Amino acid sequence: MGTTTASAPGGTPYAPGAILDSTQAHVTKLQHAWQHIAQRDRDGLPLYNLSGLERGLHFPPDMPEWVDDDEWAGALYSDKVRQQGLRHLGGDPDRHDIAVTNRMTAALFAALQVTATPGSTVIGVSPSYSHPAVVRGVRDARADFVDTVGVDAFAEALNAADDVSVVVVTRLAVTYDALSETDLREIIDRAHARGALVVVDDAGGARIGPAILDQPRTLALGADLGATGLDKYGVIGPRVGLLGGRADLVARARSRAFELGSECRPVLYPAVVQCLEQYDSQRVKDLVNSTKTVGLKLRERLGDWVEETPFITRLSAEAIRHQYEVRSGNTVDIAPVEATAALAMCMLRDYGILTVHFAGLPPGTAALLIKFLPPETIAELGGADVFVDAVDSSITKAAQVASDPKALRALLMGNG
Repeated sequence: MGTTTASAPGGTPYAPGAILDSTQAHVTKLQHAWQHIAQRDRDGLPLYNLSGLERGLHFPPDMPEWVDDDEWAGALYSDKVRQQGLRHLGGDPDRHDIAVTNRMTAALFAALQVTATPGSTVIGVSPSYSHPAVVRGVRDARADFVDTVGVDAFAEALNAADDVSVVVVTRLAVTYDALSETDLREIIDRAHARGALVVVDDAGGARIGPAILDQPRTLALGADLGATGLDKYGVIGPRVGLLGGRADLVARARSRAFELGSECRPVLYPAVVQCLEQYDSQRVKDLVNSTKTVGLKLRERLGDWVEETPFITRLSAEAIRHQYEVRSGNTVDIAPVEATAALAMCMLRDYGILTVHFAGLPPGTAALLIKFLPPETIAELGGADVFVDAVDSSITKAAQVASDPKALRALLMGNG
């Protein structure tokens, strides 16, 4: 394991392609995907959310209609948000507070704006690499970012730096590898011993850690600030960021979010409370077990190139591209992320299966992640074998256009 500092110009851990060369290109790709969704709806064809994310809006069933207003909802639900948020993140009401932002990225951004000292060093540590939102957040805080993999590389970077203001710990990486509790505690203790603040990027780890790995909740680890997204793994949305931690730091981060216009509108607070109140760790276990069942079928059909972690199944972008060459007999000279995008677009267009590839702009990884699949949605689709058929067939269909730049562009971006 070693220290990593390299990333693509947009902060992603993978290279852009000739077609998907910017965030704008990924937005255009998403708009084209929406056209397929709209067309399937017009044609009366089914759609299946198998992204592993829940970004709906669920208000308490007994909420009076007049509460549907920023001021009324803020007044009536802010205390409940704090209470339920602290419970979810393992906070202490006497020391900690909660702020809600309009996205997980906004929570990290606000946290880094008030903790990272301009010109100082911020060290990221994770099982693989820090999310692009962390890289960009440090950049915009005008600090220098050093990314590390694992506790040993982190210790080396910490010893080498003179002025570390923040350590950003990612418990569950985008690759769905996780840090052990022993490593988490050692990292946090070492950071605090050097006088650095600790921010935990716990987007999905806030639930995977306690529910699957029997680890403490985010703030119980000793973090100064920690954030999670309420669209990830066992929760039902809305897509907001939940930021918790030391009350003084949360107050500053909340204020910064208001200045940037990235605070969560209070009208969504009832939905935040509904989300946190219904959370049950058993749901996380059910999602992981469902994913393992589908992943086993995928591996049986497609072979050993299908990767598995303790939580999800992963199709690496490089392996997908190689499959295109094998199935078409042609040389495929495209960026790995474009290979994944082609597969994801075929699955959506032809089978109505929405994958997580479309969730990030740009995605946090070039791989296609098969993760946290709701068992009821897999059953509605027709079962694990039907899902595997869709993946297999979509690989073949994408392979037919992958070596033709014009056809690939039309698949990913449309003909507009």
